[in-house]
Order: sequence, then structure tokens, then C-alpha cells
Amino acid sequence: MVYDNESKKKTIILVPYPAQGHVTPMLKLASSLSTFGFQPVVVLPEFIHRSLADKVNAATKGGIVCVSIPDGLDDDDEETNKGRDFFVIERVMEDYMPGQLARLIRNNNNNNIACMVVDVLASWAIEVGRKCGVPVAGFWPAMLATYSLISSIPELIQRGLISDSGLPQIQGPISFQQDQSLLNIDDLPWLIGTQAAKKARFKFWARTMDRSRSLHWLLVNTFPNESQNVRTSNPELSPTIYSIGPLSSIGPSESLTFWKEDGSCLGWLEQQKPNSVIYISFGSWVSPIGEAKVRSLALALEELRSPFIWVLGPGWRDGLPKGYIERVAKQGKIVAWAPQVEVLQHKGVGCYLTHCGWNSTMEAIQCKKPLLCFPVAGDQALNCEYIVNVWKIGVKMNGFSTKDVNDGVRRVMEDREMKKRLEALNARVVGEKVNLEVKDNMLCFINDLKSSVNALQFNL
Repeated sequence: MVYDNESKKKTIILVPYPAQGHVTPMLKLASSLSTFGFQPVVVLPEFIHRSLADKVNAATKGGIVCVSIPDGLDDDDEETNKGRDFFVIERVMEDYMPGQLARLIRNNNNNNIACMVVDVLASWAIEVGRKCGVPVAGFWPAMLATYSLISSIPELIQRGLISDSGLPQIQGPISFQQDQSLLNIDDLPWLIGTQAAKKARFKFWARTMDRSRSLHWLLVNTFPNESQNVRTSNPELSPTIYSIGPLSSIGPSESLTFWKEDGSCLGWLEQQKPNSVIYISFGSWVSPIGEAKVRSLALALEELRSPFIWVLGPGWRDGLPKGYIERVAKQGKIVAWAPQVEVLQHKGVGCYLTHCGWNSTMEAIQCKKPLLCFPVAGDQALNCEYIVNVWKIGVKMNGFSTKDVNDGVRRVMEDREMKKRLEALNARVVGEKVNLEVKDNMLCFINDLKSSVNALQFNL
């Protein structure tokens, strides 16, 4: 057996997409499911399991079991983000991991598995569950509006907005559904890289949504009523959607990240004036902004003379001017990785310059920090649209000149109406009423699961 089943709890197998921004909310979901009497088993490829399993075990005291499956990747490459880009991970997910997951399921007591929860981006596992006779619920770790956008692919093609290969057929902003926010067509999530890469990413998304049509349930890492009038393109073929987030407020307080955090920035924050520090992080998945923009931002921060914390990994520092870190040592703190929630909660932080990743967006709202937005890839442009034009709790950055940075910081730091809107949105996201509604949604999902697979005898 790969996990302890002496309590005879029903097992839920969770399969995240293998990236930090996906694994973290899946672990939070596992923690939530454990409070409903299930034994969560999180399946991780070897290269992630090596860096995370011991942390999860220590943080949850064995409440969440992490199981490793072979990934077929080179064990000598210890730097998760190097040599393991989107297409490498897609290849191993499609060609190597399905057989490993099926073997794991067959080697255990299938009758004790209540269901699988599969990150929609790891759609290969939906097929495995179906073939093994295990009910599958989908998990969407981003905002519901993004799911709505991706599910609208057939409609976008029919309207002549994109080609059959996903390339734009018009220029300018589009509304992907009636009453939804405008999005520049060049910001569609799959339009990253070369023409060949864009087509390949579009193929990935089209296949993902095609597989997702078989799902009965979709658990979404967002707060209820995140946006109005969100729908999927064909409700008759769509899963039942449950808003169960934001999951960033659930589970162990320990930060379960792939990398070691530099806690020294917390001590440095204690020496700063309230609401004076600019916190900067462009996430963990792709090279953030390129060397030229790193240099431009570095020089702008230095000239601005405001205190800052900048999360910038060693591999992304080539754009920094020579001797920069030493030169700004008294003004700013540059770290490879930070305990982000603790930083954002700190009274010294006045604003957050971000790529607009969904986890980061939710954490900023929970910590009531206004946002300077510079979306880089994927769903970040749509998140930015909601931050700036729907919720109005941030400002979009078009560049990193001294004027851009100075104007942006001044606008978010001094806008009292923005702070009031942030307070109101915070109550909408993590207020007591919302928490009760999220718990009700989880209960509805569990009850629906029980009634759909009533041959199983749940021990709840």
C-alpha cells in the first residue's frame, strides 16, 4: 500500500498540474477535504515530490499523503524551472505519467477511492480515472472568468475571432462573452512565444477542454459571485460548478513551496515605515520580464528611493546593473524567494507590483494591498483586466521607466477610494458570510458525489 488506510477513511486522489501555482491550491483543497473525513492522497511527479513531500508531511502531521510517480525526467536537473518548460511537462504528462497513475490506482483498493480530483490542466488524468472506473471531479485553480474564456474557444472560432489553430483573425479588444470584460485578442492565454508555440499551446487547451466535457463537477478556486453572468459555451455539456475559494486562506500556515524562502526580508521589513515598501514578485513559472525590463525596473527603483523587496531568482538577475545589489542594500532587499503571505500581511508593505497570477491576486486582496499590474503570460491579462477595470483595486503598468514606476506607485499609494474598494472586496472574498457559503458549496459537492456513487459506503 502506498498510504496508510487503517482509519478506513475514503480516499480522494488529487492530481495537480506540476507547477507551484497549481500544486499550492491543490494542497489547500486536500486540507479542506480532510476536514470532511476523507484521506487526501496527492499524486506528484518525482521532481516535485523530492522537494515538497517532507514539508507537507511535517505541516499536516501526515494528514495529507504525497505519493510520487515516476516522471521520466532527468534526475540530474535539480532546477525545476530549467529544462522543464511547458512542452517538456506536457510531453511527460501525455506519454509517461498516465500509465504510472493507472498502475498506482490498480495496486490499491479501488473500492476505497471515493473519487479523483484532477487539475483541468492535467487533463490526461481525467482519462485515467475514466478507464479505471473512478469518478473524477475537475479542479480549476484560477478565476471562473478564465474558465469561461477557455470554454468559449468554439464560439471564438465561429465568430471568426480566431482561426482553427487559435491565431487571431482580427485586431484590438474582444468580449469573449456578452457582458464580460474586454480582453485584447493578443492576450488570449495560448498566445505565447513563436507561431508554432502558440498553435501547440492552443492544441493543448482545445484538448483539455474536450476532455473536461466528461466531468460531472468542477471545483473552482474562486470566491462566490466573482464576476457576473459567467457561463460556459454549452451549459448542457458543462460540469456543475462549485466556487470553493479562495483556497489560500485554508490549510496549514506553513508555506509549502518548492524553494527555500528567505525569511530575512521580514526582519528588514520591521525597520521600515508603515505603507512605505513596494513588494515586487513576478511569480515562479516563466522568466518574468526579460533582462531589459529587469534593468529598467532596477534603475527606476533606485532613482525612486522608496524601500522595496524584490523576489528575483539567481537565474533572472543578469539584467541587474553591475554592483546593483550592493549599491541598494540599504534601500532594498532582493531575495530568491519570499514568504509571500507574511510579507503582504506586514504593515510596512504599501503596494504589490505583480504579474497578476491568480494566487498572488487573491493573497493581495486578503492582505488588503493595492496592485501594480504587469501581466506576463497565460491568464494574467484577464486577471489584470478585473483588477484594474472591474474591481478597480490596482493600476496597469505599461513599462518600467522611472516615470512609469513613480506614477504607478503614487496612484495606488495615495488613492483613498481605491483603498475603500479594496476593503469592500476583501469582505466579499474572505468575509464570514462568504466562508459559510464556501463551506456549503463543499458540502453540496460531497453530497452530490455521495448520491452519484451511492454504491460506496462512505465513512463520514
